[in-house]
Amino acid sequence: MRQYSIDNEAMIRTSSEPVPYRTQFSDGIHQNTADTTAGNGGGSSGFRPHDLLEAALATCVNMTVRMYADRHGIPLAGVTTTVSLDRAVPEEAVFRYEVALEGELTAGQRDRLMRAASACPVRRTLSRKIRFESGAGEAG
Repeated sequence: MRQYSIDNEAMIRTSSEPVPYRTQFSDGIHQNTADTTAGNGGGSSGFRPHDLLEAALATCVNMTVRMYADRHGIPLAGVTTTVSLDRAVPEEAVFRYEVALEGELTAGQRDRLMRAASACPVRRTLSRKIRFESGAGEAG
């Protein structure tokens, strides 16, 4: 069963494991593992948290492009999206991404698909002002 928070938004729940820093995360249906690198005391047995941010943007761009192509009858054979997060400057995070489009596409179709890529919902979310609210408490 899918878990929902009080405001009915999808929610991710994590739980720690006995292995240092390895963490299971789930949306109530799907489950995966996050960890940190061996250099940071982890076992490198799962996605690093920043990997998950990159994956969120990459998968959203990929799906958005494919959905746009399907809706507009564009003969897209495939799309590969690559994302990296540059945190070299302490005051900013820069997401760099590349989108490779496959198929017999005109220049106009490629342009439309790239505009669709830049409008993916995760990119729009990450472009907004972000704040955090903690509901920290003891587990019962």
